[in-house]
Amino acid sequence: MNAKVLKNKVANRLKRKRRIRAKISGCASLPRVSVFKSNRYLSVQAIDDASATTLCALNSKSTGHKSNKEGAAALGEAFAAKLKEANLTSVVFDRNGYQYHGVIAAFGDALRANEIKF
Repeated sequence: MNAKVLKNKVANRLKRKRRIRAKISGCASLPRVSVFKSNRYLSVQAIDDASATTLCALNSKSTGHKSNKEGAAALGEAFAAKLKEANLTSVVFDRNGYQYHGVIAAFGDALRANEIKF
């Protein structure tokens, strides 16, 4: 890919991310679940923005899942279990500027299937 095209793609995602983050925030009872994806790994964390702390986090590298739809669904199930251990059943979903499609949608659907509301 051309370097200029790639730079614009990243800049546009960051603009979307800032626009989304201006509207959503997490707290201790309703944390923000932020998803980051790279070509190789997925990272997820539940964040309490009021105290600026991470309540729980998980990534596909440590769990051995791939960065595809099946891996995202498995990561979603594992993360839902971690959230339930922390007594969290409702969250605010932060797609981090990514389109709710493919890997991000598979992760979100897995959370919903495991009774985490957002």
